[in-house]
Amino acid sequence: MGHAHMSEADRMTPRQRAILTAIVESYIETGEPVGSGTIAGTIARVQAGGSLAGAGLSSATVRNEMAELSNVGLLEQPHTSAGRIPTARAFRIYVDDLARGRAEQTTRIRAELSQPLVAQIEASFAGVAGTLALLERTSHVLASVSSGVGVAVATLAGGDALEHVHFSRLAAARVLAVVVTTSGIVHDRVLTLPADITARELEVAGNFLNERFRGWSVERVRAEIGRMVERERSEYQRLLSSVEQLWTAAVPDGMGDVQTVYVEGVANLLGSRTVGSPEDVARLREVLAALEAKQRLVELLDAYIDAKQESVRVIFELEEHAPEMAGLVLIAAPARMAGDARGTVGVIGPKRIHYENTIDAVSYVAQVFERMM
Repeated sequence: MGHAHMSEADRMTPRQRAILTAIVESYIETGEPVGSGTIAGTIARVQAGGSLAGAGLSSATVRNEMAELSNVGLLEQPHTSAGRIPTARAFRIYVDDLARGRAEQTTRIRAELSQPLVAQIEASFAGVAGTLALLERTSHVLASVSSGVGVAVATLAGGDALEHVHFSRLAAARVLAVVVTTSGIVHDRVLTLPADITARELEVAGNFLNERFRGWSVERVRAEIGRMVERERSEYQRLLSSVEQLWTAAVPDGMGDVQTVYVEGVANLLGSRTVGSPEDVARLREVLAALEAKQRLVELLDAYIDAKQESVRVIFELEEHAPEMAGLVLIAAPARMAGDARGTVGVIGPKRIHYENTIDAVSYVAQVFERMM
């Protein structure tokens, strides 16, 4: 898929490229469809230095080029307006160009460019201690610097040890499990069980786990309960099988990984879209529900952000994994943590997010996160 976009970008003339960049930047700035007059003016200003052919392009020339860019699917025309807006493919080309430009700039220049941003981020993290506080602050910082939704996820591998577990009955066969680990991560999960368990049985199961397994690695607890179930063939068996059922549901996956997700800035999405039609409102509701269902977010991040990658990724095709995220963009990076723990920090926002600032912020926050871990 990447190759098609490369060749598409390469087929554009320098003039078309300059026009497309100007349209994307104008649209990010204003959120309004862009007309040829605006762009002719912008390009004339950019080219006062005169590096590109065609300084002071006429409106007619720009209009023709915009028609051509529309034909190849890089611009679209909202039905109510004379102006054009960039398509997802246009945004992708714009971001690829940004990345190429950034690679060519020296790190020294980049650091100078974002000095105020760096100061703001450093100040926000001052005095934060503990994994949870750090995750929460990370999501908050990313939301405030990007005007998108800040996301911070930590997956603590099964090596994390059990501090305390608590079960409470919500309704018939529905239980809230809260697992706290010694590193301070709190993992809560609503369990749907095949059969109802009384509040008393839940209390007994919780006490059993806390007395017997406090300080054990989350991974070892599962294995040991399994062995105990094998050995016991008594009245004790009933207690054990409910303990096993609860623990397995509360701490899923072979690894016993415990995931914690912080999301902040959902209100930014409400503000950033022109929420007019009932369809918009309905779509927004779906997005908000997906952000609330944190498991969904973890799956989305896992699908795209690989702990082995070194840098920030910008993902446009979110709807492939989460149809309700259509029209949004994810800008995220892995953040290394102690031991086997993994973290991901990022921003989910509208396609007209300020890419350069957000990429800078995500990249820098990932480094702060690693440093503080």
